[in-house]
Amino acid sequence: MSTRHATPAAGRTRVQQAALAVGTVFLLVGLLGFIPGVTTDYGTMRFAEHHSEAKLLGLFQVSILHNIVHLLFGIAGIAMARAASTARTFLIGGGVIYLLLWIYGLIIDLDSAANFVPVNTADNWLHFVLGIGMIALGVLLTRRTASAAR
Repeated sequence: MSTRHATPAAGRTRVQQAALAVGTVFLLVGLLGFIPGVTTDYGTMRFAEHHSEAKLLGLFQVSILHNIVHLLFGIAGIAMARAASTARTFLIGGGVIYLLLWIYGLIIDLDSAANFVPVNTADNWLHFVLGIGMIALGVLLTRRTASAAR
């Protein structure tokens, strides 16, 4: 039995499929952040500062920099999905980055210049969920099962 967890149709491992899906979602979110209507208060969007009042889906505070980060993260996920080892690195490493962003968002004053990305409370808790979820995908989809180890 293979420990790669490949699917015959796609020829990709489960971890590669997960990295591709996560990367695609990040790419989509980055694009949506630049669409007025999907992003409320679009006219207030700034490059990188806490005064950007634009909100993706009316909930998540975004800026031009924030959207660019999503686009780059999406491109990285799609590119790293080409091999199982890099897909795992993307998911676990990206998850760690998102947990660090969560901690950063919790400790800074959201109304200060330190909030240059910017983030709000909704972003902070989304970063927590993304961090845990991405790490879980990276670990669980590359675990060897007991039967596979035999």
